[in-house]
Amino acid sequence: MLSYQHLYHAGNAADVHKHAVLALALDRMVQKPKPLSYIETHAGRGRYDLRAPEAVKTGEAAQGIARLRDGFPKDHPYITALNAQPGGLYPGSPAIAQALLRREDSLHLAELHPQEHAALCDALRAPNTHIHQQDGLALAQSLCPPTPRRGLMLVDPSYEIKADYTQIPKWLAAITRKWNVGVVMIWYPILTSGAHRPMLRALQADHPQALAHGVSFPPAREGHRMVGSGLFIVNPPFGLEAGLKPLSAAFRRLR
Repeated sequence: MLSYQHLYHAGNAADVHKHAVLALALDRMVQKPKPLSYIETHAGRGRYDLRAPEAVKTGEAAQGIARLRDGFPKDHPYITALNAQPGGLYPGSPAIAQALLRREDSLHLAELHPQEHAALCDALRAPNTHIHQQDGLALAQSLCPPTPRRGLMLVDPSYEIKADYTQIPKWLAAITRKWNVGVVMIWYPILTSGAHRPMLRALQADHPQALAHGVSFPPAREGHRMVGSGLFIVNPPFGLEAGLKPLSAAFRRLR
């Protein structure tokens, strides 16, 4: 959605959940010497200044990364990615992927918003990183199966367009038919309205072997409707589920 800019929400509790799981998954995958593809459908600008007025205004980072960072061990891949960023900036998921992947790996990042796309190009220039100004779900369809075939895709729409909830299960079914070996991570917000529940049921019906992981947290401010974060992961890397237990415990301490 072209009106959405993630700077207002960067570093919030949902970001921490999504980014920590992504870092764990990529860390598992790079243990093998074979190259891999990383595809992201809604990349944003790559890095964020949490001191910017937009971030300070919502207070979401103060309730997210500021409270959760010290709960991670120093050798956690998420902390490794945070420490790799220039100027103390907070990394979005593309910057986390770029920090953890290798030169032989290939990154494809989609961002439709003109200003966010321009910022992304400035932030993450690298020979193995391909940045596309187009609809991310369409890009993913055109790339799959990618080269290298082994890889991970992150899908995290804003869900400000309600049709996303009904579109995602159909889209994922088509993607997995074309790319049955790919790790596909679908992020979704857990809202007080329960808007995610029909989508999650549809995803689970189509992919009964997938891993669903969710965390809950207090609303960032009075009246804020997001009270948790969920990830639906097709073909999760070996050992990922066990690695999520400490993360779940860290979020329980927020309550």
